[in-house]
Amino acid sequence: MPHTLIMIPARMASTRLPGKPLADIAGQAMIVHVWRRAMESKLGPVWIATDSGAIATAVEKAGGHAVLTRADHPSGTDRIHEALSEVDPERRADVVVNMQGDLPTLDPSDLGAAAALLADRSVDIATLAAEIVKPRERDDPNVVKVVGSPVAPRRLRALYFTRATAPAGAGPLYHHIGLYAFRRAALDRFVALPPSPLEKRESLEQLRALEAGMRIDVAIVDSVPLGVDTAEDLETARAVLTKRP
Repeated sequence: MPHTLIMIPARMASTRLPGKPLADIAGQAMIVHVWRRAMESKLGPVWIATDSGAIATAVEKAGGHAVLTRADHPSGTDRIHEALSEVDPERRADVVVNMQGDLPTLDPSDLGAAAALLADRSVDIATLAAEIVKPRERDDPNVVKVVGSPVAPRRLRALYFTRATAPAGAGPLYHHIGLYAFRRAALDRFVALPPSPLEKRESLEQLRALEAGMRIDVAIVDSVPLGVDTAEDLETARAVLTKRP
């Protein structure tokens, strides 16, 4: 496996759940739980990229590493790209995993499943998806679907990402999980590109990469981790993680 860094962007200004990285779950800030899941993957060093001194302090008290970034980044991808210039100025990392800071229940092995796809040199970016099993999620625009061509067991080459119900016809639909493993050069290229027409239409930044001709492959995993976006999600995460370190 190439030298890998895991970067977790975290900001305080969440619209639906302000201050959520510091929300208490079983006596620890949520961002600490996310950091622990990343550490458990054993892929490589883990850094939190944040605009908040309070978030950085919480992570450092738990034994982690954090780097402060500007507050005006339009996305977490831009935030981790800035942080990389401080964390890895010599560009030793070949692979950068962008793990969302609101996934405290993510299975650590899923990070490895994404990063492993970059062993194929034709892949620029790798991500995750799980088969949709709840009928209501098939038509839910908040559930992003990935449309792809199978290239190996439990692996797709992404053709499109959408909030619509797609593809049509019989067969499985796949729920996209917003975790990305980038080749370092692909990350540099991605953040330098302007937002693309389909990205703006669907509000999905990964479409920028596809429209630019970059290859995204998808590892199919067993389940979708809980993303904490609302107070209800937070209570669910507390119930799940009460007995977990």
